[in-house]
Amino acid sequence: MNTVIGKKTNARSMTKRNKMIYWIATAWLALGMLSAGIVQLMKMDAEVEMMKHLGYPSYFLIILGVSKILGVIAILIPKFPLLKEWAYAGFFFTMSGAIISHIGLGDSFGEIYQSLLLFILTGVSWYFRPEDRKAK
Repeated sequence: MNTVIGKKTNARSMTKRNKMIYWIATAWLALGMLSAGIVQLMKMDAEVEMMKHLGYPSYFLIILGVSKILGVIAILIPKFPLLKEWAYAGFFFTMSGAIISHIGLGDSFGEIYQSLLLFILTGVSWYFRPEDRKAK
């Protein structure tokens, strides 16, 4: 009898732990993507220079900025699990593309770490998302 109670308690604490990991990762991911999206929409000089350095046209900043902001909205609002999957996929491809672009140019870790951090946060947030936020 005690093992059943112990398993239920352990399962509850695991669920609680997973929710905490999810919300911490998701909050940081949302803040990172939102701030990056805003900076890109503002076409700040540093972002325009980075696009030039990577070999992309500056109008990509608008596409990336809008996509990131819409993606943040999609992962934060309740329901719409399929939309969340698309948002996570968009974040995954955007950040992996940024990492690969920087590596391809031989950029230092200092140029890559922000994209790498958002890439990792995307994976952690996606992996630990609660059942009601998963597409079935």
